[in-house]
Amino acid sequence: MILEVKKLHKIYNNGTHALKGISFSVQPGEFLVIIGLSGSGKSTLLRCINRLIEPTSGTVSFLGKNITHIRGEELRKVKSQIGMVFQQFNLIKRRSVLTNVLSGKLGTLSTFNSILERFDKQTIDEANRNLETVGITEKAKLRADSLSGGQQQRVAIARSLMQNPKLLLADEPVASLDPATSNSVMHYFEKINKDLGTTVICNLHFLSLVRKYATRVIALKAGEIIYEGLPGEIDETWFRTIYGEEAEEVEIR
Repeated sequence: MILEVKKLHKIYNNGTHALKGISFSVQPGEFLVIIGLSGSGKSTLLRCINRLIEPTSGTVSFLGKNITHIRGEELRKVKSQIGMVFQQFNLIKRRSVLTNVLSGKLGTLSTFNSILERFDKQTIDEANRNLETVGITEKAKLRADSLSGGQQQRVAIARSLMQNPKLLLADEPVASLDPATSNSVMHYFEKINKDLGTTVICNLHFLSLVRKYATRVIALKAGEIIYEGLPGEIDETWFRTIYGEEAEEVEIR
């Protein structure tokens, strides 16, 4: 297994019990999608996996090693193997697309080279290859804020690939995009999963995208897993169990 989560709980300082004993495992090469209503615990779960936040109890094991409470250099090494793409693109708007992608490598450079943003030819070539992976090579010299939302998200994906991650996490990566662009961006996650063999865990809302791209689905409700299985097995009954009796499915084509 590439990832194993056991009895994970997260209780915030305000008393919110966001995760309630979550347990699941992920095999290498999976495209796992996590679904559920806003507030169900999806984002908290990803942030516990990549150690942006500390779980209250339980364990997260990555490549067979418990990473729940590691710190310092040990944590940096683990996080260098786990990429993260957020709903907000978090790009440096006034810098070029290429510079934004190169910034994904800063954590591996010396402090001096990081401050000066000094990159060797090998690193620049790697950045251009990652831009090619997401189909946006021709935009390399443009300012990031001149791109459309979908293009900016593809830049963010390319930036995450600079880590050569074994695991790529994506937290609602298409939530702020229009339907046509959403499919385009999801296509590149699929490409990274299938062509590069990168394991992907992605939070999504729209079941039409889930059915198209996921190899397996976990549904959360109020911080607990209520469904785990194949995307094609989520019928209308399961949909209403996950999203509520009055929910209506919106299809993204």
